Amino acid sequence: MKKQLIECVPNISEGRDLSKINEIAKTVETVDGVKLLDVDPGAATNRTVITFVGEPEKVIEAAFRLIKKANELIDMRKHLGEHPRFGATDVCPLVPISGISLEETAEYAKKLGERVGKELEIPVYLYEKAATEEKRKNLANCRAGEYEGLKEKLADPNWKPDYGPAIFNEKVQKSGATAISARDFLVAYNVNLNSTSTRRANAVAFDIREAGRVKREGNPITGKKVLDKDGNVVRIPGKLKAVKGIGWYIDEYGIAQISYNLTNISITPVHIAFDETVKAADKRGLRVTGSELIGLIPLKAMLDAADYFLQKQERSLGVSEKEKIKIAIKSLGLDDLKPFNPKEKIIEYVLEEQSSKKLIDLTLKEFADETAGESPAPGGGSISAYVGTLGVALGTMVANLSANKRGWDDKWEYYSDWAVKGQKYKETLLALVDEDTNAFNKIIEAFRLPKSNLQEKEMRAKAIEDATKYATEVPFKVMETAQQSMEVMLEMAKNGLQNSLSDAGVGALCAKTAVHGAYFNVRINAKDIKDKAFAEEILSKAKQIFNKAEQLEKQVLEILNKAI
Repeated sequence: MKKQLIECVPNISEGRDLSKINEIAKTVETVDGVKLLDVDPGAATNRTVITFVGEPEKVIEAAFRLIKKANELIDMRKHLGEHPRFGATDVCPLVPISGISLEETAEYAKKLGERVGKELEIPVYLYEKAATEEKRKNLANCRAGEYEGLKEKLADPNWKPDYGPAIFNEKVQKSGATAISARDFLVAYNVNLNSTSTRRANAVAFDIREAGRVKREGNPITGKKVLDKDGNVVRIPGKLKAVKGIGWYIDEYGIAQISYNLTNISITPVHIAFDETVKAADKRGLRVTGSELIGLIPLKAMLDAADYFLQKQERSLGVSEKEKIKIAIKSLGLDDLKPFNPKEKIIEYVLEEQSSKKLIDLTLKEFADETAGESPAPGGGSISAYVGTLGVALGTMVANLSANKRGWDDKWEYYSDWAVKGQKYKETLLALVDEDTNAFNKIIEAFRLPKSNLQEKEMRAKAIEDATKYATEVPFKVMETAQQSMEVMLEMAKNGLQNSLSDAGVGALCAKTAVHGAYFNVRINAKDIKDKAFAEEILSKAKQIFNKAEQLEKQVLEILNKAI
């Protein structure tokens, strides 16, 4: 069963006192299995966004401890800041990351809310997916009036908290209230303007955000509000769905910003919010100078942004992930106000286990030294996968060079498509470099299992059989991928940049070597498999792949030899 992971992103009402912020944040790490991903304080907003991830039960325990510590250290009677707020831990959303639905996550939000209300005696409002009624789904409704209006809100029967006291007693005066939810992944994103005017920043925000602006008679700013037949205020919707936004002035940077919450980046991704803001600002005589990411962002959002801007530039999309991240950062101006470190801001990079260094993370020299050492791994399987990686990398290079060739501007998309294919093959083969070594290690582990009685012997025999099958399947996948990748080199030999014809040829030779080398591993491991039907089937398929690779290599070399 897939491991369940949820993310928690509490916003605490303290962004200036680093000793308090750190003391609150470190409570998260007192729960085993919970990983603190990011702590992002803002002095002007006097607010800090904390991000951590783990299994659901552990995350809500960590969240409870964080809320408790924030309640001890933050006094809402003394709090001032630019951002709307009504509590020491102002909001505490839970976000499904892996192996868990939004509905299941909502149940954990309710469980956390009940405990906070009962044990800490803090008023709790459930919002978004955890909301108990329609009007409470919107955080803005729950937080309306902010801390200053909390006394009246608690006294209103219609706004009785879901959990905790409904009275503005001395404890609540200090703690304020907390909003807890389950929601989809939200990106908090600010766009920087060459202005100090909050009013003008708001004007752009109203152009863009889904809620838009209030419709008025006559003067669009001071005119009388237009009401519908039921007496409700009529609004002029903004341009983008799933976007909330306001304008503010940030004293820390001396500029006005538009602060967005992108509540569903599959509907409105970051790059669209940025580009549409650029257009709206330009119409109002403003210039966007860059943007700022609060908290973390999924890798896909950054790669999608890079592809968007590459397409606008009519450049190949088949460049490396590292290059795409650099393009996204520069295109969005994410380093305008302060350095942007992808390893600290992209959720997948932060989650990577730095302790277990992979083979593909080694330098070329380190990889060669590791291979030449006394350990039997990495061996021929990993090397075959890496040779195949280098081969398709060469084919991809030719596609990218061809996409950028002067005079071939009308064909850039054609070559870009081939480069994208090449990158996919490259990433698969890179992963197989380590996976082949992992598969070998599984066999060693299986042979080390105890065999002191019949049950242990049976379990050990099964583990050895399963590990041997897997150690055959991995090089088979290397064969299959390397052979398929040869389509890139063949196409580039036929139609790519002729000055790089030899590169396509070397790429094909590497790919064929990868197929041949991995074929040895398939054959040598298959002979030890007890399941003869499985062994015969995989050997038959491997032989077909080998033969196909030989034919493709021959085609590429014929083209190469004719040309030179």
